[in-house]
Amino acid sequence: MNALKFVRYAAWASIAVLAAALATAVIIPRVTPPTSEPVASGEALVGGPFQLETVEGKPFSNKDIVGRPYLVFFGFTNCPDVCPTTLFELTGLLKELGPAADKIVPLFISVDPERDQPEMLRVYMNAFDPRIVALRGTLDQTTNAAKAFAAYFKKVPLDGGEYTMDHTANVILMKAEGTFQGTLDMHEPRETQLKKLELLAASTP
Repeated sequence: MNALKFVRYAAWASIAVLAAALATAVIIPRVTPPTSEPVASGEALVGGPFQLETVEGKPFSNKDIVGRPYLVFFGFTNCPDVCPTTLFELTGLLKELGPAADKIVPLFISVDPERDQPEMLRVYMNAFDPRIVALRGTLDQTTNAAKAFAAYFKKVPLDGGEYTMDHTANVILMKAEGTFQGTLDMHEPRETQLKKLELLAASTP
């Protein structure tokens, strides 16, 4: 065997060994060694303690709705479209749901405590179902409430020194046992929305 043939054979042998190694790596799954790190339970991290106030200035917390299914919508009175539309739709859904709606506690939490003073919030809510409980708090309380429900809000500056609020738009559904059921999207079919609320009401012990 001359030197050139030897080099060729050696090259092909190296390629064959590399290919076998790659095939083994693909076929044999990598085993992760055990770890002491906590493992997620699979439950959504939505729902938790919060402390706010009603428009009458009365304290209202998660303890006031223990054992009752409830829904949470974050918004603000200066919201031009999403908030009034969602509250209007909720008003219609609660009416259409009939007596079962009385089992649900609907909460509207203001993300704009600077402007949404109690009287402003009270007057605003007169346009919607009286069963919807409007809540507000300090900025810290509002931030904590948003974190409890994995919600988001942010102050967005506008021209002329004004501002608006960016925030989570979905309605959060919480079962009577305090666990997360899902969300209500106002773009869903009406039948789907009603079915979700029926299931929520049925979670009452």
